[in-house]
Amino acid sequence: MATEQRSENITGTAGATWLITGGCGFIGTSLISRLLKEDPDVKIRVLDNLSASTRDDLAEVCSFREAAADAAGAPDSGVELLVGDIRSPDDCRSACRGIQIIVHLAAQVSVPNSVADPVHDMDLNVRGVLTMLEAARNAGAQKFIFASSAAPLGEVPQPVHEERAPRPASPYGASKLAGEGYCSAYFKTFGLKTIALRFGNVYGPRTKRKTSVVAKFFKQALDGQTLEIYGDGSQTRDFIYIADLIRAITLAAAKDIGGEIFQIATNRETTVNEIAVMIKYLVEAGTGKQVPLVHGGERLGDIKRNFSDISKAKRMLGYNPEFDVERGLKETLEYFRRIGREGV
Repeated sequence: MATEQRSENITGTAGATWLITGGCGFIGTSLISRLLKEDPDVKIRVLDNLSASTRDDLAEVCSFREAAADAAGAPDSGVELLVGDIRSPDDCRSACRGIQIIVHLAAQVSVPNSVADPVHDMDLNVRGVLTMLEAARNAGAQKFIFASSAAPLGEVPQPVHEERAPRPASPYGASKLAGEGYCSAYFKTFGLKTIALRFGNVYGPRTKRKTSVVAKFFKQALDGQTLEIYGDGSQTRDFIYIADLIRAITLAAAKDIGGEIFQIATNRETTVNEIAVMIKYLVEAGTGKQVPLVHGGERLGDIKRNFSDISKAKRMLGYNPEFDVERGLKETLEYFRRIGREGV
């Protein structure tokens, strides 16, 4: 059984109505589960085009009803799903009606995909966030939390922090930087309390559809496949367990601040080689399967080193990660083994 992070009341958001874009995905469903645990009567609307997730993913964490696109006002109760697109002004206006807190997770999230099709990446990550910000402003929303990453910073001295000058190394990084810029502008110009959270490499339960490195390696290892490491494996990332990330989102929602950017990670640098070896050991010890490792070619746009100075988030949000990577990987393995036993 996976160990739950300790429960804490989310002060400052009691009675608020939430909109979660991309809410049927990994982070969105994890956030919904947390909000419902804190307050079973919380009102949540999900806007999702179901391109990367399904209604069944949402149903794993809650009961929900599907809302009509032209429904007026806030959600009556519980969780409602609005199937729509963040690039559609009409869909965004409908989604924002009666909403106080918006968590904007919907995005194109793949660096390789942004390299293959930078125009599509821009369309989702720039036009999408601008359309949503405009709808939020016109609806009188109180808080807009934008899911960013360290990608806007590119190749800079480590650890990364909020004062580093951005130099994106990929179209994805450029599009996320544009989103941060629009969030700042909407706070300064219109007073919408925006917060950009630069997520580290998020992993954990509910990642069965993800192709990020931890999820991919676990799925391959449990299927008896070889783990292919891009390049020499010395590239580093700051891996953050999902429960810590969700806590950071709720802390940001509760704070009466705007126009800020925060690095949300663990302040620990881990190589891809180290992650692969830890997963290999956990799977071999837990299942008796042999897990071979090989090295392949490097990926275009990949940053060599990345980990975060999280002192600003600690100081201003009260954020402090509780899961180290060893504990988080054990919890993640238990999840993948469980869904394997259940045939999910």
